[in-house]
Amino acid sequence: KRRMRLEVGQEPQGDCSWFYHSRSHHEIIFNQNLKNDSTPVIWDVCLAPAEQYWTSERDKAVKLRLASSWPGSEPPLTVYQMFQNTVDKFGDFPALKSKKDRAWVTLTYKEYQQECRAAAKGFLKLGLERFHGVGILGFNSPEWYIANIGCILAGGLATGIYTTNSPEACQYVAQNCEANVVVVENNKQLVKILQVKDHLPHLKAIVQYKGELESKIPHVYTWPEFMKLGAEVSDAQLDAMINSQKPNECCTLIYTSGTTGNPKGVMLSHDNITWLSYATGCTLNLNMGRESLISYLPLSHIAAQVNDIWVAMRFAGTTFFAEPDALKGSLANTLRDVRPTTFLGVPRVWEKMQEAMITIGAKSSIIKKKIAEWAKGIGREPCCGLVSSDPSVPWGFMLANNLVLQRVRAGLGLDRCKLCFTGAAPITKDTLEYFMSLNIPVYELYGMSECTGPHTLSWQNNFRITSCGQVILGCKTKLDKPDTDGNTEVCIWGRHVFMGYLNMPERTKEALNEEGWLHSGDLGKHDKDGYLFITGRIKELIITAGGENIPPVPIEDTVKEELPIISNAMLVGDKKKFLSMLLTLKCNINENSEPTDELTSLVVEFCKQHGVTASKVSEIINNKEPAIYKAIQEGLDRVNAKATSNAQRIQKWSVLSRDFSISGGELGPTMKLKRPVVTKMYKEEIEQFYGE
Repeated sequence: KRRMRLEVGQEPQGDCSWFYHSRSHHEIIFNQNLKNDSTPVIWDVCLAPAEQYWTSERDKAVKLRLASSWPGSEPPLTVYQMFQNTVDKFGDFPALKSKKDRAWVTLTYKEYQQECRAAAKGFLKLGLERFHGVGILGFNSPEWYIANIGCILAGGLATGIYTTNSPEACQYVAQNCEANVVVVENNKQLVKILQVKDHLPHLKAIVQYKGELESKIPHVYTWPEFMKLGAEVSDAQLDAMINSQKPNECCTLIYTSGTTGNPKGVMLSHDNITWLSYATGCTLNLNMGRESLISYLPLSHIAAQVNDIWVAMRFAGTTFFAEPDALKGSLANTLRDVRPTTFLGVPRVWEKMQEAMITIGAKSSIIKKKIAEWAKGIGREPCCGLVSSDPSVPWGFMLANNLVLQRVRAGLGLDRCKLCFTGAAPITKDTLEYFMSLNIPVYELYGMSECTGPHTLSWQNNFRITSCGQVILGCKTKLDKPDTDGNTEVCIWGRHVFMGYLNMPERTKEALNEEGWLHSGDLGKHDKDGYLFITGRIKELIITAGGENIPPVPIEDTVKEELPIISNAMLVGDKKKFLSMLLTLKCNINENSEPTDELTSLVVEFCKQHGVTASKVSEIINNKEPAIYKAIQEGLDRVNAKATSNAQRIQKWSVLSRDFSISGGELGPTMKLKRPVVTKMYKEEIEQFYGE
């Protein structure tokens, strides 16, 4: 029999069987040669001994959910092994591109790996201990990536911290992961850590990766100083640390956003990351060395980290870094400059694009408007064809595409983009349909930190509007005991399921059952073709005084569809006799990403159409502008007309004087609504609904 090395994810040609020499050592033996490779090499897979699928201890290993055949049976890899495979084949390909003096500066995959190794040596020199954290607090950049991977290679636990965190929130994460080092972007973030450093007993050093230090402080280093620190650490010492790592051990921590309490440290293994990256790319049919993307979403969140760092690494993609003010407007310029092949945006990003384009369209001449409406009507049909698997193109599509649609896509920077994604929070059907009318299908995905990001995906020829798609190759979804509408909790299985919550054994046991299934806490249902639809969260269910269970998200989404001037809507009424709703109007955001009193141009135009000249939120609220309040009530009446029961009708509502925001505390880092926070903040308004 031939013993052959497989490329990551490559399937053997011919019969293949696993041989278990012991619990911690596997070898794959093939009966035939692989195509284009006749060199007999043994592929060894070494796993740390483990008895169960979960743990809450940082230095313990777990059993892997290995399948007996593909998909799910691929050899487990460490992060470094996956990295090395890419460097071996695509070492001279561009890996990271960032702007310096308005010009793109490139790191190839070989250079990228060298920088990560230098950072790893720096961490070892600073005294990073095995399975201790390295907190990273800053906007996306090559240094963020290098610190993250360098920490893993040095045997630490890479830990992203949200840039919007307060000093106290930063302290919680750094303390929980027992951080030996914290890497910060600039002085603003450095000040946060300096304020709490005396409460971090494990902290040994701080590294600032942008700019010079404003003053010299002991154990605080600039990035160039840090990268030189490990010069005395030998390659042999680093390689010994790298080679000691096992695929079923923890290498990174993702902290939940804390929408329902203190953040939890989600422990992800090397195999969670490397296998999921492979499975995602295979499901989407990504091309090695040919994909490009823009990194701008918070890397402390699992969606951005998997998409931007790990899938890109596995498939030798090129990552372009956006400017720090990306979400304040510069992202549009970066998109047009880069023209990525894939793009991931949270719903608010897509909504902002939609609002901007509607505003531009409103200023067009009547003739241009009519041409655009005609083109968008035709442009939607190919997307609908993708849903129904009908490849035919409608009459007039080529003309509409050349006249309008192609120019719009180029203007957005999405003309080369074959995969546009949305995730992390619900998106309205109205926004999805708007982009379909431009022949830009936006594919929804579903997942969570606890399953290393995505679990189901939509992609070309495999999507249904408002569905989160189909399960990733090698993973499983279980929907037990559905109610009369087909809704039940979504349970998840696969090699992407996390190890456990750091130092939280009870919370880990709540999330994982004895068989290793992950209980997501999300409500969902399948259609006849296996497409998953998420209908809400169990903890968000509103149970009325009459005992009816009502998921709030579908009602909130319908309100925003009927009333495009509404930015956020939150349904209330738990244990009450009827439902009420808190509403906010769309307003402009200032340079600190805080909502202002100025209405967006879309709302101003809406007001003009109703004979109102208001330009500020306060003008509408203070006057309870009759025409606008009447329009809102009419929109809610249309929503109520669609309700399946009287209990699901919105009886009372209030427009708040300020929009929800991350800085205000109502939204999490990915714009997810923090319902308990909003309920507490607006307690008086809610009590007035019910005469309390």
